Amino acid sequence: MSLIKLIYYPNKILKKKSNSINKIDYKIKNIIHNMFKIMYKKNGIGLAAPQIGINKRFFIVHNFKNINKKLIFINPKILKKKGKIYFKEGCLSIPKKFFVIKRYSYVKILAMNIKGNYFEFETNDILSICIQHEIDHLNGKLIIDYS
Repeated sequence: MSLIKLIYYPNKILKKKSNSINKIDYKIKNIIHNMFKIMYKKNGIGLAAPQIGINKRFFIVHNFKNINKKLIFINPKILKKKGKIYFKEGCLSIPKKFFVIKRYSYVKILAMNIKGNYFEFETNDILSICIQHEIDHLNGKLIIDYS
């Protein structure tokens, strides 16, 4: 098991734009496996690579629609977005701080899975909010940047 730790604001990596992943190898798969452990231990619903000090474009989220399927997004791109929703968000990297953020209520994403295959994923409401939050992390944007 690799030793990865949560990174907290104001660590500068949280404000950097992440680089794309060119190869999904054992190391990346192991990191993702351990990210789920950290996320659930901290009662989170999403976790992006920069939050553990890795400047790469991938994140995980808790799947509210199918509890047994873990969602992994590598090199994600938003293809479509619509609607508006306001939601009080927190962040594992900024403990005990909450901000009401305006997000899109629906998003359609193109990303790679852990096997390197591209897939499209569309969702709305809380899962949409979580995905947008994690993509913000990949772009160096935090919830405090909305205030």
